Amino acid sequence: MKVEHIGIAIKNLENSNQLFAKLFGHEHYKVEEVLSEGVATSFFKCGATKIELLEATSPDSPIAKFIAKKGEGIHHIAFEVEDIYAEMKRLAAEGFQLLNETPKKGADNKLVCFIHPKTANGVLVELCQEIKA
Repeated sequence: MKVEHIGIAIKNLENSNQLFAKLFGHEHYKVEEVLSEGVATSFFKCGATKIELLEATSPDSPIAKFIAKKGEGIHHIAFEVEDIYAEMKRLAAEGFQLLNETPKKGADNKLVCFIHPKTANGVLVELCQEIKA
């Protein structure tokens, strides 16, 4: 596993893109909407890792709920895995609670699965695997 990206919940994608472009010294490389999650995303490259900005596109989306409860900030950490199905099976056997039974399509051409924070010391963990054509 390697850290693939860190997700940051933000209120305004346009403003945050400008802020992080100043911080990193370069523009984002991709903006994408994930309709199933009610989120608009923007990605910045930071060396071998990426930063994913997450803006809610509906008031009942997980990101909107997160911001209402905790405010803007780090939402999740994502780890790239070689075989998401095998990793999900392994982690479930180790006692981690998976938030979905099968991987789903996420942003940036990835299959994703989340691990419930209550089984990971309060950290929302995302597993991701690139979708190969």
